[in-house]
Amino acid sequence: MSKKESFIKGTLILAGAALLVRLLGLFQRVPLEHVFGDTGNASYGLANNVYLMLLTVASAGIPSTISKMVSERYALNKPEEAKRIYNAALMFGAVSGVLITAFLYLIAPYYATNIAKVPEASTAIRAIAPALLLFPTIAMMRGYLQGRGNMSASGVSQIMEQILRVITAIGLAFVMYGMGYSDRWLAAGASFGTVFGSIGAFAVMVYYGLKMRKEDERKLPLEYAAANGPVVPYKRIYMDIFKLSIPIVLTSLTVSAVNFIDGSIVKTLLIGHIGEDAAEQALAFLTSRAQMVAGIPPILAIALSTSLIPVISAAFVKKDEAHLRSQVTLAMRISILSGLPVVIVLGTAAYSVNGLLFKSLDGSGIVGFLTFMTIFQITMMTSNSILLGVGKPYLSMVHVIVGIVVKLAASYALAPLWGIYGIIAATGLCFLVITLLNLWAMKKIVPFSLMGSRWPGFLLTTAVLIGAGYGLNQAGIQMVSFMPARLAFFLTCGIVGVAVAVLYLVLLVLMRVVRKDELSGYPAPLRKILSPLMRLQRSGGTGSGSAK
Repeated sequence: MSKKESFIKGTLILAGAALLVRLLGLFQRVPLEHVFGDTGNASYGLANNVYLMLLTVASAGIPSTISKMVSERYALNKPEEAKRIYNAALMFGAVSGVLITAFLYLIAPYYATNIAKVPEASTAIRAIAPALLLFPTIAMMRGYLQGRGNMSASGVSQIMEQILRVITAIGLAFVMYGMGYSDRWLAAGASFGTVFGSIGAFAVMVYYGLKMRKEDERKLPLEYAAANGPVVPYKRIYMDIFKLSIPIVLTSLTVSAVNFIDGSIVKTLLIGHIGEDAAEQALAFLTSRAQMVAGIPPILAIALSTSLIPVISAAFVKKDEAHLRSQVTLAMRISILSGLPVVIVLGTAAYSVNGLLFKSLDGSGIVGFLTFMTIFQITMMTSNSILLGVGKPYLSMVHVIVGIVVKLAASYALAPLWGIYGIIAATGLCFLVITLLNLWAMKKIVPFSLMGSRWPGFLLTTAVLIGAGYGLNQAGIQMVSFMPARLAFFLTCGIVGVAVAVLYLVLLVLMRVVRKDELSGYPAPLRKILSPLMRLQRSGGTGSGSAK
């Protein structure tokens, strides 16, 4: 029971932090989107996509690897090895930070001009580059503390990072806007806010690192005093780390790589069909609006993916098959059941969301379509982490490579037919292919059933919710005829959100997607919400259990 509570607590901490960070990100991007033109939005979006992809490369998947290796060492009562692993990772983070920052600064003009075909973006990319000096080291520290079961440090550091980033990005952009700077420099000023965020996050992680060191010295004095056995050489540690991190980096790159690919190919694929101005506008809508809104539904999946690795690794190394099976089933179901209503609300109400947050209604279809594709991103991320936790990172790596190849091929095939929507469809197909391959591999390792006999009820629930959400949105937007547009959009978003949430919970029970006799296995907050609704479900029926 304590393991399950630890998993749920860690998930909730990271989910809460991720939600707050995402809301702060929205608070940042919305005013910036209003200040920037299409060039500024495209430049800022490209800078962030390149930065996020290179950040993953700079950390080389080591945070997840550290989390796994450290949790295993403590499970086997080898704290001295965990400390050596941490020190090795910190050294790698410092060196990779310097190298990747220099690389990004030098490559920025070539990438912006010859690949993305937005020359103005080079200044924003160079402005964001110094943030990479500290973030690899921050990532290593987060991985170590997560492996020790401390999820709060990661959450607080992310919040601090985002607060400083928002304040400085908006502040610099608006000051420069008032001074008459062009889109090119406005995007650069906003991008430089990330550097201040990295400094704040680093300070938080140093604080938590020192705090845990003091706790270790107080709680484990005998272990540290007696740690005079054979010292594990750094060469062996790096070999172990990179053996795991090479496949992990490719797996971790999936979302940022897809966003980077889209930013790099949108103008190339669309210019010949719709012209340069329209292609740059589509790129701006994709990077500044759609990717931001579509980043909301996977928040819990990100938290699950991060907190899942130590729990599953510990169960796997101890050969606790029953606990492993229950955690895999719990993680997959919760990620889908918690992500789906958010996807449906934001997808069906995309027109109202776009009108509420941004300066025009253009691009609503792009926002909605990309948001619907994120349900496959959620399943992909969670299943990737499960494969990592059961010691099969290379399988996940191969599946990601296959998915990226599918993404590229489908983008080039569908863009001439459907334009920007073809490119987005290729993104969803990429995530779906990876998910299906992951599930196929997982069932060979851990016998579980994702939905089993519940699929008809689950699919019917989904269809009803999509119809209800879309219908309510279409009705709600009629209010613009007798009230301010943004107020009408705000009310419509609220109506769609509340209605979908209530209807979703009721249908989950009525359609027996969630069953009374399995309720005890769900987290306490979900039990409190679902328990009163169980009166709607007749007792008896087919047995459920976690595998059905």
